[in-house]
This record gives sequence, structure tokens and C-alpha cells, in this order.
Amino acid sequence: MLSFKQPNHFQSLMVLQWPLSFLILFLSAPSSVWIFPPLSIYLLFTSWWPLSALYFAWFFLDWKTPDQGGRRSAWVRNWCAWTHMRDYFPISILKTKDLSPEHNYLMGVHPHGIMTFGGVCNFCTEATGFSKIFPGITSYLATLSWFFKVPFLRDYLMAKGLCSVSRSAIDYLLSHGTGNLVGIVVGGVGEALLSMPNTTTLILRKHKGFVRTALQHGYVSLQHRAHLVPTFTFGETEVYDQVLYHKDSCMYKFQRHFRQIFGFYFCVFYGRGFRQGSTGLLPYSLPIVTVVGEPLPLPKIEKPSQEVVDKYHALYMDALHKLFDQHKTQYGCSETQKLLFL
Repeated sequence: MLSFKQPNHFQSLMVLQWPLSFLILFLSAPSSVWIFPPLSIYLLFTSWWPLSALYFAWFFLDWKTPDQGGRRSAWVRNWCAWTHMRDYFPISILKTKDLSPEHNYLMGVHPHGIMTFGGVCNFCTEATGFSKIFPGITSYLATLSWFFKVPFLRDYLMAKGLCSVSRSAIDYLLSHGTGNLVGIVVGGVGEALLSMPNTTTLILRKHKGFVRTALQHGYVSLQHRAHLVPTFTFGETEVYDQVLYHKDSCMYKFQRHFRQIFGFYFCVFYGRGFRQGSTGLLPYSLPIVTVVGEPLPLPKIEKPSQEVVDKYHALYMDALHKLFDQHKTQYGCSETQKLLFL
């Protein structure tokens, strides 16, 4: 029986706002293309209509910003709320190699987990001191493109340093300036369904688009290159239990249909409640550690062949496997625990 530390209520509230923000996304999303929260529409028919009209005018003028580097806010990234979220688990980041600000980086974030707490806290806030650990590096975390079609929430996500996972958004960040680190949760939403305690299974073998993109932004000169950076977050899959359904069940078919509509799976998960021993939406308060591996320099190939992509994809998987094996016993895995690629 695992023993969980009991966080204070304020820490719990700060953690709960992250899954609740996704609940708001769901409730305010009648489609995956045009998304208008009911409150904003309602305001158009009240005395507050000028504010709502001005925002929607700005919303359309600002439409392409998520694909052009976003709009980060150092103030939002330094909110004290994130330090409380960090301390709830706690969450930390481990650097194994320096990242030069003269290069750009495409980082694989593994595993997805249910809520990607490690990736969000480490790369979308300053709670764990990212800018001090990696000076000169600007971190971004890519997420589903349609999230940025939700008024107000898009601004919140961009302020934290999240960007669209679209090809145009990633190309922009890797081709404008240096010192940009773009994180992609390579396993995607499908990996969320594999998130269970004591599991280290990644969806990676057939996901090669990120390698192709990195190659297209590879070697430019002796000083400027794009690198692939493997990372693994230990503890990410430990903080929630999940109800898994057989592939022939009606619930599994519903989950697949839900993904086709909204872009992500309807996962049935649970953790702890506010009272000790109770069940709820709060994650278990277990340590989460993101280990950032050694960057892999790549040549620049505008139209890489499938053989070249396969070669560097294999090198990336080997590097990720090595990173996992080197640190697994230090962060809660047994010596016999294997990292599996699907």
C-alpha cells in the first residue's frame, strides 16, 4: 500500500485548476473548429457588450499568434500558484547536459500521462527554475491546435508558453532566432489511455514526424543547428489511476468517437480527494522528475528520405532508452523495469 503525503488545501486547489481548465475546454467546445464559450456570447446581449465585442475583434486580429511564437508572459510564468503546484507532488527537473543558446531544440516529452503535470510545471512555468538551469533557452510546450481557438483560455495557455502543435507553429519557432526549445508530447493523446501506475509504455515507433521536422531545421552552420532532445518524466503515470476498457466494449468505442470529435480521449481517471483516504480528481502526491537528456545534433535535409528519418528516429529511441535505464532506479522504478515502445 503506497503512502502519500498530505498536501495542504491551498496546494490542492492550485493543482486542481489544471484538470479543471480542461473540463472548461470541454464544456465550452461545441465543435473542434469554432469554439465560443456561452458566457462570451451571453455578454454580447448585455450592457457589457462593448467589452465582449472588443475582445472578439481582437480575437480575430490575433488569430495567427499561436502559430507565430505565441505571447509569453514572464509574470504569468512566475505566479506563486505554480510553486504550490510544484510542492504538491513535488515536481523537479534534472539537467544531464547544457543546452547552448546558439542552437534550437526539438524536445520529445515522454510519457504523456493523464495531465502532463511534469511537462507543464517544468517547461511552462518558472516554478522549478528552468531559466536558471538552462540560461538563454526559451521553452515552449506544444499542444492541440484547437485549444487556441477557445477565447480567453488561448491567452492563458500562450502566456504560460504553450504553443500550437501545428507544423507551421513549430517551423516558426525553429527558424526564428536561436535558443528556442520546443517540446512535443510525441505519444500524443493516445498515450493517455496507456497511463497507469507502474507502466512505462510509450507510443513512439510509428511517430516519426517530429524527427522529419528536426532534420528539416538541422545543420545551418558550425554555430547554428537544430537538435533533438530526449526527456523522460518519472512519476508522471503514477499520480492517477485509470479505468481501462476492453477494445470491444461500448465505452472504448465511445472514447474513440469522442477523440474523433474533440481531438483527445475521454479518460476515466481518479486520484485522491481533499480528505485523506478519499477518492477524487486530485492526483496522488508522488514525486515527478523530468530528466532532460543529451541533445542529438542533426544535419539539415530539406526533403529527408524515409530511410534517413528511420535512421535518426532509431538513434533517438536508443538515446531515450539509455536515458531511462540510467535513471530508473533513482526515481522509483525497479532494475528490471523495461521501457516499451509501441
